[in-house]
Amino acid sequence: MSSPRRPVDLLTAIAGLILVVLFLILVSDAISDGAPTDDASQLRAVLPRGSLFVVSLSANLLLIVLISYVVLRTLIVAGPRDVLRPLFGAVTAYAMTSYVNAQLEIATMGAAPLPGLPDDVLTAATLGYVAAGIAFTRTMPTGQPRVRSLLWGTNALIAVIAIMAGVSSILAVLFTVLVGFTCAALADYVVGTRVTPPDIERIRDELRRFGLIADHITPSGTDREGDPLYLADLDDGGRAELTVLSTENGDGFWRRLRDLLLLRGPVAPRILYGSRRRAEHAALMSASARDAGVRAPRVLALGELSPGTVLLARERARIRSLDTLEASEVTDALLADLWRTLIMLHRRRVAHGDLNGTTVGVRDDLPDGVLEAALTGFDHGSVAAPPLRTSLDTAAMLTLLASHVGVERAVDSAVRALGVDTTAAVLPLLQPPGLPNGLRSELRRRDRGLLARLRRHLATIAPQAPAEPARLERMRPRTIVSVVVATAVGLILVYQLAGVDLATIRHADPWWALAAFAMATTCMIAAAMVLVGFVPAPLPWWRTVLVQYAASFVRIAAPAGLGSIAINGRYVIKAGVPTPLALSAVGLTQLVGFLVHVPLLLICAYLTGTSYWSGFTPSPTVAVISILGTAAVAAVLLHPRMRRAVTKRLRPYLSGVLPRLLDMFQRPLSLLLGVGGTVLLTVAFVLCLHFSVLAFADPGLQVDLVAVAVVFLAGNAIGSAAPTPGGLGAVEAALIGGLTAVAGIPAAVALPAVLLFRVLTFWFPVLPGWAAFLHLQRREAI
Repeated sequence: MSSPRRPVDLLTAIAGLILVVLFLILVSDAISDGAPTDDASQLRAVLPRGSLFVVSLSANLLLIVLISYVVLRTLIVAGPRDVLRPLFGAVTAYAMTSYVNAQLEIATMGAAPLPGLPDDVLTAATLGYVAAGIAFTRTMPTGQPRVRSLLWGTNALIAVIAIMAGVSSILAVLFTVLVGFTCAALADYVVGTRVTPPDIERIRDELRRFGLIADHITPSGTDREGDPLYLADLDDGGRAELTVLSTENGDGFWRRLRDLLLLRGPVAPRILYGSRRRAEHAALMSASARDAGVRAPRVLALGELSPGTVLLARERARIRSLDTLEASEVTDALLADLWRTLIMLHRRRVAHGDLNGTTVGVRDDLPDGVLEAALTGFDHGSVAAPPLRTSLDTAAMLTLLASHVGVERAVDSAVRALGVDTTAAVLPLLQPPGLPNGLRSELRRRDRGLLARLRRHLATIAPQAPAEPARLERMRPRTIVSVVVATAVGLILVYQLAGVDLATIRHADPWWALAAFAMATTCMIAAAMVLVGFVPAPLPWWRTVLVQYAASFVRIAAPAGLGSIAINGRYVIKAGVPTPLALSAVGLTQLVGFLVHVPLLLICAYLTGTSYWSGFTPSPTVAVISILGTAAVAAVLLHPRMRRAVTKRLRPYLSGVLPRLLDMFQRPLSLLLGVGGTVLLTVAFVLCLHFSVLAFADPGLQVDLVAVAVVFLAGNAIGSAAPTPGGLGAVEAALIGGLTAVAGIPAAVALPAVLLFRVLTFWFPVLPGWAAFLHLQRREAI
């Protein structure tokens, strides 16, 4: 017995939550504008005094009794899950309504209660009861129609009484109904819906309605969409494949929805939500394929087992799939027969839509040595198909055959069947988005370079063919990533700069500010020097500098250091360096940076007579995070199983760092470039902070460069430990505290100096970094 989660429930819950938020915004605006609430005083004047109190009390007691009865009966008859779902919905609805009441103070319930009644009667909790009752009734187990009707009637009565008593309004009741149905959909998705397997005798009875007598019916797993399969032995000696289609099954829905959103119309898959629509489409495709002369499984019966559950009975497909054939069995005659079968389909405007190694094969009911093409899996096809869909079928068949018999044989067979021009016309469609999902998965497992070889071979036999890939996607994944990152960066910028007075920077000395800007630019060049020096492959110099700006854009939305590591690693891999070697090179840059950073901090602290620990301390948040991180590392190192798991996962990434470091000693020029770039990077940051301080310092103020270096090195270490992007907050606090405590700089100078430093090194590079990020993505350099 399964408990699937229907995607439609989640989508309904999300839509309901969005409506709830919009409702709250509108009500808040109405409250702030002093909008009047509904007035039920005229209606109350014609009612007997106290009658609403009696009716309301009776309705609430009846609601509690009915809910208790349903809970007890369900526990006895069904099980805990069937009780958990309605209780979860009811509690969630009551909590959400109570939260809204508390936040908005229920301005729409402004009318006074009936005279003479207690103050706590018919309060805002009444709407909570209604929302909970709606969610409970909507999610309670099937059956008990009389109890269900009483529950709906009781909920409606309580809502009407709330309006008549003046403690609620029509808008508030509508909002309550919205909350109830939203929480019901959320409960259905979170807890899942209990699905009882179909009864074998019920299936046998349904088949008998169509004149099919089944001697034996045995389960046979599930199909690719997750629908239960059964095999039936019929009394006439035949076998039927039975598929039970249920509205509760949502397997593959999110994948199809993703493709529907990302791919253009003719390429996007069909989403047939609902068992009846899926069954009707399967029957239509089977009949259309057979009318086209293609041997496809015939639909024997299309019946209903229960509301929302459809039985689809088809002939048992007796074929051997292409994946199970030996290489010697895939002859040129079979290839020609496969193309002939596909041409017959396309002549009738029928597109298969799901050609892969399991849906393409040969008949299994012929004598040995006789091979005849056969197709199955028409459920994802379409009739009255536009030319683009049939061309996608052709591209899929060409790719499938190339994966089994090689590129040259597959292309030659297509040219013999279709001609050179028709075959070459599919060249722009030979790309992963244009292939069925099953075939795309096969290529990822077996041969990722097959499509590139196919395109090159087609270009040689038809040089005039269009080589530019067709635009099959509405939005590419990289576009989505760019939008998400840009949105996150924008939100962080607005949040971080909301309380910052940028006007203080205007008082900076322009020449020292220009010098600080020059040092900030030098930081990008130095970071590029580090990567060029430590990567064992030639990297374009200015493109590497652009990568550092792109890393500045990404790091604003990632924890300190992770954004730069990710972008640099991606760039090096795209440059043709093997992944293990690329990760080792990027890891080596981090190791050398650490080996340079710590000695510089100690040396500068010694020269100033100040140690980092006695000069200033990190914030409590950083201290707590450091302690927790140390405890977590200790727990991993002390627990043998966790230590082995972490070591096993990290070994492929770290095992090459030491050999890579030893290899660098054999290349002194590259080692000099990498280490020199690391030192230059630190020096440029220190000088940028130093010049930022001089831009605001009075002429008589002495600013010790070594003390500033201690402050930067210590503050940078604190920022690396902070979980915020780029060490936001932690770096600023550490630098300001260090400049005042260690370097002896007044706070009136330290605050704008640190602000200028962070603007030049952290915020300003975001704009050119965004442009560099988009440029590098278009060039597929990252």
